[in-house]
Amino acid sequence: MEKRSFGLYTTVSVVIANMIGTGVFTSLGFQVLGIQSGFAIIVLWLIGGIASLLGALVYAEIGAAIPQSGGEYTYLSKIYHPSVGFLAGWISFLVGFAAPVAAASIAFSSYLTKSVDFVGIFPFIGRFPLVSTFAIIIIIITTLFHAINKKAGAAFQNFFTTFKIIIILFLIAAGFIYGNVQDISFMPDKMAWKDIMSPAFVVSLYFVSYSYSGWNAAAYFAGEIKNPTKNIPLSFFIGTFFVSGIYVMLNYVFLKTVPISELAGQLEVGYLFAAKIWGAEVGSIMGLIISFLLVSSISSMVLAGPRVTSAIGEDLSFLKWFAGKNKNGVPTRAIIVQSLLSVVYVLTSTFDQVITFIGFTLNLFTMMTVVGVIVFRIRQPKVERPYRTFGYPVTPILFMIINLWILVYGLIYKPEESLAGLACTLAGLIVYFIGSRFTKKSA
Repeated sequence: MEKRSFGLYTTVSVVIANMIGTGVFTSLGFQVLGIQSGFAIIVLWLIGGIASLLGALVYAEIGAAIPQSGGEYTYLSKIYHPSVGFLAGWISFLVGFAAPVAAASIAFSSYLTKSVDFVGIFPFIGRFPLVSTFAIIIIIITTLFHAINKKAGAAFQNFFTTFKIIIILFLIAAGFIYGNVQDISFMPDKMAWKDIMSPAFVVSLYFVSYSYSGWNAAAYFAGEIKNPTKNIPLSFFIGTFFVSGIYVMLNYVFLKTVPISELAGQLEVGYLFAAKIWGAEVGSIMGLIISFLLVSSISSMVLAGPRVTSAIGEDLSFLKWFAGKNKNGVPTRAIIVQSLLSVVYVLTSTFDQVITFIGFTLNLFTMMTVVGVIVFRIRQPKVERPYRTFGYPVTPILFMIINLWILVYGLIYKPEESLAGLACTLAGLIVYFIGSRFTKKSA
């Protein structure tokens, strides 16, 4: 039986670390390209928080009823069919974690190279692509920590998450105290409602939903959580409430302090904010600190993602190689393969390409899981449910409406990325049926 090593603190830490990080420190610059109202942007982040809370309320029921590692792979396999679960696991393996690790690593490296003049210190280093080089280095470091030992990985995770929260609260306080009010409206005026009704608003929800992704992180290693029927729902609630408040306040002080014209199209939003308050030199120091805050996000995804791949390997014989664990019970092979995929994304994609690519498929399978709570109650009403979704069935229906809104607009305004996500899903279906036939012939 799998040893349950992670307590509530580590579990909440992973949820918060998965959520807070790359998106909130990078996506605002892309959002203001199409949205000029401060009120509309705050509403954008509030909708993301509401959707995440609705999803967390539903996932809490499923996670408590099925306290096993694997996340959507495990849930959809039991609720619908093993083939549907495999598709979710396939997307998690191919896109869901490897791509966000790459995006977070690119953001880490962008902040790092913006804050430190490496070429000035080491002239020879200018011959290398610095952003991708440092991104790959941080992927290797976090992989080594999590591939060696669970305790070392948990300690690494807790330290960086606690450090991240302290710094973010400090930035919020500094923004309220020292931030200069820019020419931006936070009132619900005509421009605000025009922005909210625009296609740019819904497309921006891709960045917001990516920023909030991770609220369900505890589901991926539920089999390793102590007292799962209590700690899994708690981790969802605590993490989602906390992060929603943090996001709204952080974006408010960013908008309050830095002119939209300077934010537009920029990745290093935190650096611009710090430089505006304390000047370029202190801004560079804060940019350096923020770069290390992103290590927590990278670490949490390196921890959670391979548990899905390992769970698939345990269930499907044609992928059993991925289930291999070391003497400490760590899915080393899955961790290494996921990290290699992340390196491939770093070398072949830009930050915004990675974000738009993963958005459609992740929202699709999350929505299927949330709708699954209704299906699960109908199909298996006698299963013990230590926690039942608050506001059921309104809660999952509202979540479904928000996600359908995002998915439909994604198909209309981001067809290439959306269709690429569907193509990856179709490829997974082909792999599943070929693997299943191979397994039957070998039996």
